[in-house]
Amino acid sequence: MLTKSVGCRMELLDKTINSYLDVWLGPRDPRVKGWLLLENYTPTFIFSVLYLLIVWLGPKYMRNKQPFSCRGILVVYNLGLTLLSLYMFYELVTGVWEGGYNFFCQDTHSGGEADMKIIRVLWWYYFSKLIEFMDTFFFILRKNNHQITVLHVYHHATMLNIWWFVMNWVPCGHSYFGATLNSFIHVLMYSYYGLSAVPAMRPYLWWKKYITQGQLTQFVLTIFQTSCGVVWPCAFPQGWLYFQISYMISLIILFTNFYIQTYNKKASSRRKEYQNGSTATVNGYTNSFSSLENNVKQRKQRKD
Repeated sequence: MLTKSVGCRMELLDKTINSYLDVWLGPRDPRVKGWLLLENYTPTFIFSVLYLLIVWLGPKYMRNKQPFSCRGILVVYNLGLTLLSLYMFYELVTGVWEGGYNFFCQDTHSGGEADMKIIRVLWWYYFSKLIEFMDTFFFILRKNNHQITVLHVYHHATMLNIWWFVMNWVPCGHSYFGATLNSFIHVLMYSYYGLSAVPAMRPYLWWKKYITQGQLTQFVLTIFQTSCGVVWPCAFPQGWLYFQISYMISLIILFTNFYIQTYNKKASSRRKEYQNGSTATVNGYTNSFSSLENNVKQRKQRKD
């Protein structure tokens, strides 16, 4: 009886939310009707709330516990997301080519079968944002709490929700561009994280800084391409374009702040340390591995 009662209440809640959304945003795209997680907003919202609860409670739970290594699963996880991102990038590029998409503005119904190809890939893009919650959970398990920044949580929590709305109302057309660029950046990013989970590979990984630069470039290009749809409009809804521009601006502000805090200030700090002779550096990066190696050698000498 209790389960049935909860089920009825959830169904009533879904209907109420759907009715408000339909009034507010207009009719949904019928091509995604019945697709996994897209029928109702409630599951996406619940996943997001659970994510934020884990972000809040997880570090408290781990405070007095030993961090988990997660090395093996991190390699598999990052390899999986690298391959998924590569698949999405390839399918989006070929779909746009096959549909003869217009760079300046593309509506959601003139691409023929290519539109359905784009929609199917963008569903995976939406679903990948749920998978990427694991980024944060691994930080918590490994007690890398300094990586759980406002930018990190904001980006992860909002993307899943935004793309639920995109998939229900504008699942193809001009929506493709940001997802295509982001999939390419994620190929670079998750391959980096996968390799960095292998200690022997870390000294050879030099492109993390350029991933952030690539992300900032992606946001600027997305604003430019989205603005083209405003200047030279087509049948793509204008409200979505204005929202995308606003969201991209918020990401540029947060990522620029992250870049300055992470790279410019650290570079300045390293130069001072180098001048004082306190740190060995290689290519502008602290050579913690050589320092660790020296410590190990000293311990071995003491044992002898």
